[in-house]
Order: sequence, then structure tokens, then C-alpha cells
Amino acid sequence: MSDLPLRALHIALATVSDRHTPTSDDTGDWLADAIVDARHHMYQRQIIGTDKYLLRAVVSRWIAEPKLNVVLLNGSTGFAEHNCVPEAVMPLLDQTIDGFGELFRQLSWRDIGSSALQSRAFAGLANNKLILAIPGSKSAAELAWRELIQPQLDSRQGPCNFVGRLLGKQS
Repeated sequence: MSDLPLRALHIALATVSDRHTPTSDDTGDWLADAIVDARHHMYQRQIIGTDKYLLRAVVSRWIAEPKLNVVLLNGSTGFAEHNCVPEAVMPLLDQTIDGFGELFRQLSWRDIGSSALQSRAFAGLANNKLILAIPGSKSAAELAWRELIQPQLDSRQGPCNFVGRLLGKQS
């Protein structure tokens, strides 16, 4: 880590689920706390059902919001019939970050073995916003945050991170 100051980002968080409510969204609660603990700003938090068109509309609004830097989606990334995040969001991306999903599956391999291949976690950029989609299980979300997301949202992380790109200056 460098001696540079941390540059806070504005992050929108959505849990994509037909079964969670604000009182049962443990993964969303954990991620919201992690965002604040990392000294970023919670721009907005929502629970969105697994309607891919509704999800696409919400994410499209966030992508168009000038103050927002990051969209973090948890849930609905697996292979079950109702899982829709990749289909809803990937068409909105200007650029994919292939290494995110690859590294997430590699890290997941340690915990869940070959089941990791069923994860469709992904990341990309849209309108200079970082879009991240991770599984809804709390352990998977914690893994993604601690190992991949939080370090790349830290402006002090070297040799590179996403903050400079998101704030208009390369890091």
C-alpha cells in the first residue's frame, strides 16, 4: 500500500433475489458494512427481484448517474433457471474484465471444489462505472470482497487499481 490518501467511491449495492427482504438480506448487510468499513460511500441499496428487464432498467439508471462509481450486484449469478444477472447486465457493458470471473472461480475452487465452475461472477465497465456481479452466498460475497473487490477499490493499492479509471485519473 502506498502512502497516498484513500479516495472514497460512491457505490450502489443491489441484492438480486425473489426471496430476500430487508430483514433477511444477510449478504447485502455484510456487503453494506464492508463498503462503509472501507470508507466508501453507500450511494444506494436495493433488493431487486429476478426480472431481468427490471434489473437492466435499474442498472441502466445507475450507469447513467454521474455521481456513482461502482455498481455491486450480489445474487442470481448461478445456473438456476431464475438466475438472470449475466443476461440482464452483460449487454450493458462497454468492456469486460475477464480476469475478475476467472480469479473468483480460482479462489472459490479452494472452498467448494469443482462447484466453482458454476459461478457466473463477472465484472466490466459501463459509462466509466465499474459493474461487479457476485454470488449471493455470504461466504462467496466475503471471498470476492476481501480478495478481489476491496483491494481494487483502494486507491493506495499497487501496482494498479480501478480508482484512477473511475475518477478520471489512471492509477
